[in-house]
Amino acid sequence: MLIEIRPALDPELAALITAQQRESAESGVLAGRRTFQPDEDVAYLVGVVNGRAVACAAWQAVGPAAAELLRIYVRPAFRGRGLARQMIVAIEEEALAAGRPLLRLELEAGMSAAIALYQSSGYRQATPDAPDRVRFEKRLPALVQ
Repeated sequence: MLIEIRPALDPELAALITAQQRESAESGVLAGRRTFQPDEDVAYLVGVVNGRAVACAAWQAVGPAAAELLRIYVRPAFRGRGLARQMIVAIEEEALAAGRPLLRLELEAGMSAAIALYQSSGYRQATPDAPDRVRFEKRLPALVQ
């Protein structure tokens, strides 16, 4: 998979995020919450397989040395191939290169597949803001020069 940085208004990114929101609404997760608002302060990544955009991810700098992982999505037909994990690694590399060694994320407590993915990727549970949410953090190792 080729992973590319894309602008907030990229049409392929928008299509992926629309698919993610539709899927989330249909499953009852995030229904009525967090509609996509393109933001130039957010870094967006798109995963491309055979010329087709099939995955997306986003992160944003927060605080002096931290970043928030905002989303990861892989089209259903491409799941089970390790693409989400590749997107996580790409975000971690981007955040670390930007001087953000601490990554955080928060998601709905019912997103069991996502929770398992983050746990298996080394993210540790932290105290969430709300009882129906799960928060994770991961401290990245320093870059070796």
